[in-house]
Amino acid sequence: MMLDDLGDLEALYKDLHAHPELSFAEHRTAGIAAERLDAAGFTVTTGIGGTGVAGVLRNGDGPAVLLRADMDALPLREETGLDYASDVVATDARGERTHVMHACGHDLHVTWLCGAAARLAASRDDWQGTVIAVFQPAEEIGAGAKAMLDDSLYDRTGVIPDVALGQHVFPREAGTVLYRAGAILGAAESWDVTLYGRGGHGSQPERTVDPVLMAASAVVRLQTLVARELAPAELGVVTVSRLRAGHAENIIPDTAKITLNFRAYDPDVQRRLTEGARRIIDAEAAASGAPRPPAYTTLSSFPVTVNDAGLTARLAGVLDNTLQMDPVMGSEDFGLFGTAAGVPSVFWGIGGSSDDAPANHSPKFAPVIGSVLPVGINAMVSAARHVLA
Repeated sequence: MMLDDLGDLEALYKDLHAHPELSFAEHRTAGIAAERLDAAGFTVTTGIGGTGVAGVLRNGDGPAVLLRADMDALPLREETGLDYASDVVATDARGERTHVMHACGHDLHVTWLCGAAARLAASRDDWQGTVIAVFQPAEEIGAGAKAMLDDSLYDRTGVIPDVALGQHVFPREAGTVLYRAGAILGAAESWDVTLYGRGGHGSQPERTVDPVLMAASAVVRLQTLVARELAPAELGVVTVSRLRAGHAENIIPDTAKITLNFRAYDPDVQRRLTEGARRIIDAEAAASGAPRPPAYTTLSSFPVTVNDAGLTARLAGVLDNTLQMDPVMGSEDFGLFGTAAGVPSVFWGIGGSSDDAPANHSPKFAPVIGSVLPVGINAMVSAARHVLA
């Protein structure tokens, strides 16, 4: 890759970082991706699953490889102090105003794929087959891959891939390529749960059913799911990330809402966690004399991400600076692209900073762009060329 190209891509990364967009609102980012693909000679389809973009580059007979990047950012106030830091404020899916930040590296993922697509287009003498470049919305809520597939991604592009490849920046030593065969990321499911009480004056609690106490009791009891219902060798995580109730100090509210997240590597463990959570929350409501049962809303759901063992071993042999990693409880919907086509997929990590640097989803998350940008492009191009050789 020419130095001028890297300078252009670094400028693209900084622009994307300064203009983050929430899930299914990635209109500006999608437009930039479509323009870049079109300029590289790809046949471009937009508006797939909402804001998704796919470009197809045919180069003779051979396999088809899907390369994927996710585009959405997070509802978070940035604290990196970078001169290109985001000051964007937007309205989220709940109708709440929030700061927005690329705290998971999807701006870098988009830049990587733009660079890889341009490089593959410029080096068609080195490979043969078809490249499908997919820019996916709404990965953070686990809905974007499904939305693109439900909107007939493969029919609309006219190509079914033989292999699906994806990568993600991780808080590891900058420039390392992290791989693992089999399960690499866990399943995840998130809920909003509304608990119903009977509000009233704070001085007369005997005339109320207090949903705050109900929610607090449920939060404490939920921690026993992992501590007392899973065997020590079983891995699972239950997180209560939000508890919201009331507006004034002298009013007991009618409702309280908790937001939950469940994670596991084993689908059976995941099922036991979610079923146990419903049992506990329903029981706490009944014990409190709630006037109606809790209401459950599923916010997101991710499958376990599983890498094809044979293809993973092959790619580990052609990528530079590789390091085998342990599985992590983070989650992805990337695997659906391979599952829907019935083809192998591989997802790997690119170290973005250092092991002790602020991790993904931190307001201080900041990859070392000068080191990480070329490594991610090279990895994606090398993996694609290996499949397309």
